[in-house]
Amino acid sequence: MNLIDCDVHNVPVNLDEVAERLPAYFRQRGIHMPGSFGIKNPMGVLRVDAEGPDGEPAGSVPSVMKRQLLDAYDVDYAVLIGAKFLGVGVHPETDFALAIMRAYNEWQSEVWLADDERFLGSIVVSQMDPVASAAEIRRVGVQKQIVQVVMTSATRVPLGDRYYWPIYEAAQEMGLPVALHPGSECTGVSESFSAGYPASYLEWHTNLSQNFMAQLTSIVCRGVLNEYSDLKFVFVEGGFGWVPSLMWRLDKNWKALRNSVPWLRRAPSEYIIERCRFTTQPVEEPFERGELEQIMRMMHGEKTLMFSSDYPHWDNDNPLRAFPKIGDDLKEGILWKNAGELYGLV
Repeated sequence: MNLIDCDVHNVPVNLDEVAERLPAYFRQRGIHMPGSFGIKNPMGVLRVDAEGPDGEPAGSVPSVMKRQLLDAYDVDYAVLIGAKFLGVGVHPETDFALAIMRAYNEWQSEVWLADDERFLGSIVVSQMDPVASAAEIRRVGVQKQIVQVVMTSATRVPLGDRYYWPIYEAAQEMGLPVALHPGSECTGVSESFSAGYPASYLEWHTNLSQNFMAQLTSIVCRGVLNEYSDLKFVFVEGGFGWVPSLMWRLDKNWKALRNSVPWLRRAPSEYIIERCRFTTQPVEEPFERGELEQIMRMMHGEKTLMFSSDYPHWDNDNPLRAFPKIGDDLKEGILWKNAGELYGLV
């Protein structure tokens, strides 16, 4: 085994593929996600050359994805994340969102997982109804190629809150990590960023890391990792350069304020290193040669980092060029070992 890609985006050729799996009373409405609040990437998002032979959307044709990604780079496994559907987590129409959630999970299994055993699935869930999402995790999580639960990092209430604990209980029961993926921030019923609404795509995209910091802090400080001792989290597409400084700050403050979080029996950084994983794309690019490896070492990247390409986005990372020369232990951990252990592939 030499490469596991932990963030690959699959989409339907047409949304009707998913809509036809909705209950009859929702089917005629089609698929509708919370809309953008007006800011979009002016450069677009998808690779033009990843479109299908008949103009199908990038990421919608398994054969193209296998040729451009799996076969081109000898990828052993690709973890699929249906980012286009994560808006169900902040959709104001909860029952409609749950129906879309179930329809997507069925479509993923029937169209993608059945196509190639190298495709691994993520169960999309909606934070709007944690109990129904927990039932979905138990229903779908028995499938062999399902390796994690995924939900949007955008929320109305921080993810450490006990409101979400039914999701975490079900994920731990099924032996699945919980992944967070951005993209729905400032949409639907989600909150904006801490300082308020952004005024450009550059501001929005940069602030995604800020949101991940807040969610990780909430998960640690509110005792999720203590309550669910076998549960692990994956922070996808939120960067990782911020992880060392957040761990330092948490540990420093915990020493003085530990009586406010008595359920934390160890330093916060110990929970994070042991139970949290971070994907590499988008890779921060320090100014000086060697600084990136320093950041990786500071966060114990040989244990905590996992490669992701973010295919088929145009800024996706080529696994052969994504990193400068780094130590063999880091390279092995990032490219396959950490993901292999997390997802039970080794």
